[in-house]
Amino acid sequence: QVELVESGGGLVQAGGSLRLSCAASGRTFSSYGMGWFRQAPGKEREFVATISWSGGRTYYADSVKGRFTISRDNAKNTVYLQMNSLKPEDTAVYYCATEPANYGSSWRVGSWGQGTQVTVSS
Repeated sequence: QVELVESGGGLVQAGGSLRLSCAASGRTFSSYGMGWFRQAPGKEREFVATISWSGGRTYYADSVKGRFTISRDNAKNTVYLQMNSLKPEDTAVYYCATEPANYGSSWRVGSWGQGTQVTVSS
């Protein structure tokens, strides 16, 4: 079982930046891929980005491509999400997850973090 703890959320103005962190414990971190998802009020949780176990492959939702960057530091058991040029529509609770797997229009993950709130004001 993996425990995930997110941090770094907050309130930022449109056009600003935030970096989210997700610290993992419980399994060998470098053995599995990681992902970020988000859930806005009244909406379903949606995919944001994934990164392979080595960090060599990344994949982004079209809505964040070119603005967000996912990365990981296996020595620190941590995955990051650098968010630049933030927009009000990026406002959501952001969750990190282990072993994200895509099944067409849906995703399955191993474990979820507790989430961190990101609010972007206009």
